Amino acid sequence: MVKIHVLTFGPFHQNTSVLADETGECVIIDPGCFSEEENVKLMNFLQTNKLKPVRLLQTHCHLDHIFGANYVAQMFDLEMEAHKEEEFIHQGFEISCKRFGISGQSIPEIGKYLAEGDKISFGNSELEILFVPGHTPGHIVFVSHAAKAVISGDVLFKGSIGRTDLPGGNHTQLVESIKAKLYQLPDDYTVYPGHGDTTTIGFERQNNPFVRAN
Repeated sequence: MVKIHVLTFGPFHQNTSVLADETGECVIIDPGCFSEEENVKLMNFLQTNKLKPVRLLQTHCHLDHIFGANYVAQMFDLEMEAHKEEEFIHQGFEISCKRFGISGQSIPEIGKYLAEGDKISFGNSELEILFVPGHTPGHIVFVSHAAKAVISGDVLFKGSIGRTDLPGGNHTQLVESIKAKLYQLPDDYTVYPGHGDTTTIGFERQNNPFVRAN
């Protein structure tokens, strides 16, 4: 059975997700480790729980979601995996850092492109990929049907949705993506967003003021 562990990192309070099963293999989604101390925190967590990272996955490539990607890639000899349309966001990393007065950060290239319909395998487990653009052009989410869990990145939050005023954002596209993809999942699926608290598909379908089911 897949277990979802969430660690919050960096000045943007970004949620890094570690999904593991009984084999000890795990995937790391959106590593946001911002400092050496946070790198150590992630490593200590993995070692304490005897987990072996086998995939480095990105819902999208905004700076707060990839601060720790270089560290994870180097420590575990992994390539960063994201949707091809995220190259636009990935290439703007340095400019984004300067905008926030951040220096000394580096990121790996996208080593493998992911697309809707691909299956992410680790241990005895599997994740489904859904293409949910709007917050960024190539935003994807990862779904574990076994755990009834959705790693939603910055698409759907508790009572809110992702920003669309940043480069590559599209509000209409985001709303339609949520309705067409996420709101088609069962109500009892837990949503693990890139920031803030967890929620459920059912709660958001009925209560989200930005995207109602009907």
